[in-house]
Amino acid sequence: MPIGSVTRGTTGTNRLRRVDRWIAQLPAFRGEPAPLVVDLGFGASATTTLELHQRLARVRPAVEVVGIEIDPERVARAAVSARPGVAFRLGGFEVPLGGRSAKVIRAFNVLRQYDESGVIEQWRRMTARLAPGGVLVEGTCSEVGRVASWVDLGASGPTSLTISLRLAGLERPSIVAERLPKALIHRNVPGERIHGLLSDLDRHWQFNAALASFSPSQRWIGTVRGLASDGWPVLGGRPRWRLGELTVPWTAVEPLGFDWHAG
Repeated sequence: MPIGSVTRGTTGTNRLRRVDRWIAQLPAFRGEPAPLVVDLGFGASATTTLELHQRLARVRPAVEVVGIEIDPERVARAAVSARPGVAFRLGGFEVPLGGRSAKVIRAFNVLRQYDESGVIEQWRRMTARLAPGGVLVEGTCSEVGRVASWVDLGASGPTSLTISLRLAGLERPSIVAERLPKALIHRNVPGERIHGLLSDLDRHWQFNAALASFSPSQRWIGTVRGLASDGWPVLGGRPRWRLGELTVPWTAVEPLGFDWHAG
């Protein structure tokens, strides 16, 4: 039996464009001539799975994307959109692939309804279905995809947190607090590392307001550089920052009491 619960199934065109763009540059993905990628919990339509394949195929034309959903009716509806390189199947966090392993699993907006206490168990279950060197990308985004964040994980646990925001019209970066992954969304309180990061992010965004006259991207780059000068271990570089991204190691935001091996 599939493991998990049926979600609302909310989906929409271009909703996951930010994380798709990030997956397309992952060494784990680019290092395979014909990578197997999973879209776990694709929702009420085949849209996100088809878009994922379209975007990744520009980098690796032989990519195979499998959309997995726990609702049989959704799988049946999506199946009519199957095409070379794109398939759909029934399943949940056990990620059924007929004995195969995925190089990348994208699991977006699937853990929001679960208790925080159950996140590590599902993370471990999904990462067990990865090929050597594979990556699980688990996160959350707004309904139109302008605010998003995700954790990437390997077999040994979480590696990093990425925040990705539409910079035009952005009032404050901490708006991402309501779209943090489940493991962090309840930890945005004083004393937790994620609270410190978001507080410093807002402070530097305000401090660099004058750079908005050049472009929102320049303001964001100044903000990220400010974080780095404060000692935050910022990853990536200017090409990623100008897209509205910020990536830090998981250890920089890891919740108090977090234990990958617990349970």
